[in-house]
Amino acid sequence: MAQQHLEPTDPLAGHVGITGDALAGYLRSQATQFLRALRQHRESGGASAAGAEDPVAAARALRRSVRRISASLHTFRPLLDPDWSESLRPELAWLSGTLGMEHAYESRLERLLLALHRLSGAVFPTQPASAAVVTAGSPDHPVPAPDRGNLTVGAAKAGALLDRRLTLARTRAHSTALQALGSSRFHAVADNIALLASEVPLTKTAVTTDLQPMATTAQERLEDAVTSLPLVTAGHPYNAEALIHGLSPDPSPHPQDAPWHQVRLLLRLHRYAREVLCGANPPVELRLLTAGEALDRHRDASEAAAAAAAAARTPRIAPATAYALGVLHADQRHEVEAARFAFQQCWQKQAVST
Repeated sequence: MAQQHLEPTDPLAGHVGITGDALAGYLRSQATQFLRALRQHRESGGASAAGAEDPVAAARALRRSVRRISASLHTFRPLLDPDWSESLRPELAWLSGTLGMEHAYESRLERLLLALHRLSGAVFPTQPASAAVVTAGSPDHPVPAPDRGNLTVGAAKAGALLDRRLTLARTRAHSTALQALGSSRFHAVADNIALLASEVPLTKTAVTTDLQPMATTAQERLEDAVTSLPLVTAGHPYNAEALIHGLSPDPSPHPQDAPWHQVRLLLRLHRYAREVLCGANPPVELRLLTAGEALDRHRDASEAAAAAAAAARTPRIAPATAYALGVLHADQRHEVEAARFAFQQCWQKQAVST
């Protein structure tokens, strides 16, 4: 497949001559955002349920800054002290993953229950998303179980099984996150970021080194990864190949999904590199936003399908329950393929216009 480019013209071409000083300013800004979110999180940790949005927003802001700092350490690592950078990056990945698990389980459960109601012909009542993610000292807020009166027996039992499994997983993730935020490991990460807010450990040559080639490398990695995707297959939104081995006893992730997840991560690295070059308010690239949304849907549906398949392996469940979970798994794999189709349409539409 011929090489495809993100934009009709290189979006990074106008930023030649931006040096390590810009990277230092960006990292200081993100570190400051992290410290502000951490302070907000601690201040709202004992908030009542009525004020639960504050710790939720603070936890999201923490992850937002952590992701951007980590991405910058990866993309521009030749300009940073290698020992410091390589020791901090895995700690940032640990923190981001730990903070995100509770919200991921809640979203997965909500997605699966909505799909069960849709597949059974029931009407799901509109409910606000419950407060999730890390809230130190706050009460647990389980996902409200919908009225399953209109569900078939198998679907109702499948929903109850998923509710038990994912609510338990979310509760454990909540406890793990609370423990992490009180750990010496977290305090070490926070101390490192606090130092970053005042002093960035650049190499001696960073202030005269152009950032653009490193940002372009991140863009090229993304383009190469997209080129290797089976976009022709993705042109068919319901790819039957995606369902093969979907309920296999092997608990490993679906073999087709990994390259798409990798593209999602590379797209994020490219977006954050653009932020470093373009400043705090980079120009909006509609294609990047649309592609990112499609890949987020792909990730969510893939993980939801895996959760349905895992629940279907529960010993001694009723055949009707297993059948409902199988239908739910197939539905989410179809959602995966629809997301791939949306990404393909977005990507190749722009490629045609170049």
